[in-house]
Amino acid sequence: MTKIIHVDMDCFFAAVEMRDNPQWRDIPLAIGGSAERRGVIATCNYPARKYGIHSAMSTAQALKRCPQLMLVKGHMQRYVEESRRIREIFARYTEDIEPLSLDEAYLDVTDSELFQGSATLIAEDIRRAIFAETGLSASAGVAPCKFVAKIASDINKPNGLYTVTPAQLDGFVRQLELKFIPGVGRVTWEKLQAMGLHTCDDIRHYPFDKLVKRFGKFGIALWQRAHGQDNRRVNSERQRKSVGAEVTLPEDVRDFEQCWQVVDTLFEKLHKRLAACQADLAIQSQGVKLKFADFVQTTVEHRQSRLDKAAFAPLLHQALSRQQGRGIRLVGLSVTLPTEADSQQLCLELPSLECHTT
Repeated sequence: MTKIIHVDMDCFFAAVEMRDNPQWRDIPLAIGGSAERRGVIATCNYPARKYGIHSAMSTAQALKRCPQLMLVKGHMQRYVEESRRIREIFARYTEDIEPLSLDEAYLDVTDSELFQGSATLIAEDIRRAIFAETGLSASAGVAPCKFVAKIASDINKPNGLYTVTPAQLDGFVRQLELKFIPGVGRVTWEKLQAMGLHTCDDIRHYPFDKLVKRFGKFGIALWQRAHGQDNRRVNSERQRKSVGAEVTLPEDVRDFEQCWQVVDTLFEKLHKRLAACQADLAIQSQGVKLKFADFVQTTVEHRQSRLDKAAFAPLLHQALSRQQGRGIRLVGLSVTLPTEADSQQLCLELPSLECHTT
């Protein structure tokens, strides 16, 4: 039976700041941009969460909920360095590590002989080592598959551990609310509730064909998760799929010329980020994202074999065609990266002008 550990650092960025500044430990603290520049919250500590503050919330809204909130700009290089130290700790226990971000990762310890093969004891020792060597706490979930391990890591947060054994798997999944399944966002959760589907057990009794008709490929994944099925392996050679750069503007802009000035600045950042992970600048597609004043956003993409600044212009025009008189508060550029199998084919293709939107 596969043994997966999901390790998730507790409010990672904020935890680093509290460790380095002990006077902030017990006060509401958030990492994010200033309200004057319409910033957003990257993360916050647990005292701040008691006020309903969460990641991706606008800084202005967070300060309304908690006027005494300590707002810190953040120190990304320091967070990256701490993440590297934590991954070095992971490597003592297994070679099969799949980082999901700076602050979380999957570990496959199926073949480990440490602690007589007990994944729970391995997870506990990982948490102990992280705290002893970094002063930061981590939560962990242990399960026979990835999605259950990820859910389990959140159950006893912060600084906790939860194990779902093979014998407990079916019962755990059966009673699980669908909103906790990775991939089920707010909109999907509302649709499922409207259909009378609240738990995985409800899905088990719902016609499979109707589920797929309503949700497509995700309906298949939902059916599998509801039955405790997740055959995804921990991928230690996981490839980065996209690179992007975006900015929330101090004031709304309204026309192509103003947006293009922003694109001009963002392109340099995007170029540097792409070059850092793709020296030949080969890509699979590139896109433009706009977020309007009412927070509705639109994205336009097209296939492209090499990063090309000029190719963003028709994409921007198409995105602006959906503006409907609204101001624009955010502009973003992105590219998707080719897989190894795509690379040779993409080099032979001419850029396509067929666009699709999301």
